[in-house]
Amino acid sequence: MEHFHVRVASDDLVFSAAHFITLESGECEQLHGHNYRVAAEVRGPLGESGYVTDFRALREAVRAILGELDHRVLLPTESPLIHIAGDPQEVEVTFGFRRWVFPRGDCLLLRIANTTAELLAKHIGRRLLAGLTSRGSTRPELVRIEVEECFGRWAVWESTQP
Repeated sequence: MEHFHVRVASDDLVFSAAHFITLESGECEQLHGHNYRVAAEVRGPLGESGYVTDFRALREAVRAILGELDHRVLLPTESPLIHIAGDPQEVEVTFGFRRWVFPRGDCLLLRIANTTAELLAKHIGRRLLAGLTSRGSTRPELVRIEVEECFGRWAVWESTQP
């Protein structure tokens, strides 16, 4: 059985962002940042033109998602330990007795439980699937997103679910 994949990974598939995660020990990391690199791969049948999806369209869809993440403080709205409140100007974040206040425009509130590289990969992958579908592309059989948090540390999310 044959499978066809296309993969995009280039120097422009990057974003810089600040975050902190909660650890299994119940602690919370210090606020810090990373220069993330991302690769995206899709598998599917060949279309009438003989390709799975247009490389340029895939790259541009990923770049648009990364643009939303770039130069933001990434905050998890689904965390049971991190609490987020705010108004149109500010976002207040608390973890136990710790408290941060950020300008609203500097934050991106993500519907995830923790801002780990794994869950960021999942967020990117789900947004990519939605973007490809909205552009009229055939839904890929598999989507794979790789997020490098720092040199040599990759997290990977794959989905074959509709």
